[in-house]
Amino acid sequence: MTAKAVPAKARAVIIGGGVSGCSVAYHLAKLGWTDIVLLERKQLTSGTTWHAAGLIGQLRGSQNMTRLAKYSADLYVKLEAETEVGTGMRQVGSITVALTEERKHEIYRQASLARAFDVDVREISPREVSEMYPHLNVSDVVGAVHLPLDGQCDPANIAMALAKGARQRGATIVENVKVTKVHSKAGRVTGVSWAQGEEQGTIEADIVVNCAGMWARELGAQNGVTIPLHACEHFYLVTEPIPGLTRLPVLRVPDECAYYKEDAGKMMLGAFEPVAKPWGMDGISEDFCFDQLPEDMEHFEPILEMGVNRMPMLATAGIHTFFNGPESFTPDDRYYLGEAPELAGYWMATGYNSIGIVSSGGAGMALAQWINDGEAPFDLWEVDIRRAQPFQKNRRYLKERVSETLGLLYADHFPYRQMATSRNVRRSPLHDHLKARGAVFGEVAGWERANWFAREGQEREYRYSWKRQNWFDNQREEHLAVRNGVGLFDMTSFGKIRVEGRDACAFLQRLCANDMDVAPGKIVYTQMLNQRGGIESDLTV
Repeated sequence: MTAKAVPAKARAVIIGGGVSGCSVAYHLAKLGWTDIVLLERKQLTSGTTWHAAGLIGQLRGSQNMTRLAKYSADLYVKLEAETEVGTGMRQVGSITVALTEERKHEIYRQASLARAFDVDVREISPREVSEMYPHLNVSDVVGAVHLPLDGQCDPANIAMALAKGARQRGATIVENVKVTKVHSKAGRVTGVSWAQGEEQGTIEADIVVNCAGMWARELGAQNGVTIPLHACEHFYLVTEPIPGLTRLPVLRVPDECAYYKEDAGKMMLGAFEPVAKPWGMDGISEDFCFDQLPEDMEHFEPILEMGVNRMPMLATAGIHTFFNGPESFTPDDRYYLGEAPELAGYWMATGYNSIGIVSSGGAGMALAQWINDGEAPFDLWEVDIRRAQPFQKNRRYLKERVSETLGLLYADHFPYRQMATSRNVRRSPLHDHLKARGAVFGEVAGWERANWFAREGQEREYRYSWKRQNWFDNQREEHLAVRNGVGLFDMTSFGKIRVEGRDACAFLQRLCANDMDVAPGKIVYTQMLNQRGGIESDLTV
């Protein structure tokens, strides 16, 4: 479709034609929105989607992320019949193996959580793993989980199927048209400017959705919108055809940072290594389209060595493709959904941390409902863009942080785990005072906050576990000291909202669940409610 087909007015303009943008268009169209325009700077899928591994895994770390992943999996199974676009979706199942007791505990917890959303999952023994995956060395496997309805797909064709489904319902999708500016007036989006070669134009629109992937941060910055993300290099290899290799489940070995996927008699080995390589520090080329990055076998070699031990047949398999491509990562390994707090009508679905294919189906559904209804369909705070902080746009901060967050995808997800990189960004006036008294700090919105106090001679480090961690007794003593005596808390890291005026009490009475009409000098712990009476946050007034 040419630039001549770009309308002058639309209800919503979606920027970016990867799987995320196509999913948002598809789901808005399903809700009856027909005057939707999706603009793609080059060709659909040409940024990150085309080279994604295409793993569809429903096992996630929280209920709502599991809910969204399950929605994606269910959608992709039906999408081919609906659109007649071959999606390559095969429910071959998946196996995640644990090499440590801590990892076994984690994946079993995730399995229990998944059952709450009717995800078909069961715990299996090393012997059962070997029966299902005979090529695998299971000598040090201590446990595993199997999800028979997980699978793999062709990422580009998933996006194409979503795009076709959107078009069938009236959406307009135009390739090779770049959005050059998002316009606003009085704090609200009013439309976009676009260009195709020498041709230029504008679209009047009340809603713009930034699905620009690696380009989302710079695009948002034009309007003062904070979207902290940064690209990293992501590596995988594909072998030559291996005789006798038949259909197998997707395999994840997070203790070795690796995933495996059989496809057409070949084996893919990909990795989320502990220390990643940030990319694009000086910006991304205007010509970037279906591009790949230079090989770095030295960087990938430790993963390959573990892979050969885990799957001995790789030792004699030839390498057909060694691929390196960029993907965007966020400071906390969670993607961004929602409306920008800086600009009304500016929405986004971006920053998928290498799980964009399995996330985009559910994310597109949730965002479309959010835009349509004016409120999130369920609790989406863990991916809500409003959690982002302006200081996180700093490129040095992002470069250092994403070198860690890529690897955290396959790290042990212990409770209370603290980030190691990009620390000491914000420190309270009491920081040195607390540190001198044994404070062990965690990070909250960039602030260094004293989480617990080490005794004299005790190491000032977290020792992570799924059981009681090394700070438990310290925290107990602090709790009892405050409970039975008195304590002074450094509240610097907490957000503060000042409510003033004649009707301040009446306003808070309506907004909060507790009785706010108390004597001056008292504090009230309460919940802040939304229009449906649901809890938005807890706070002290």
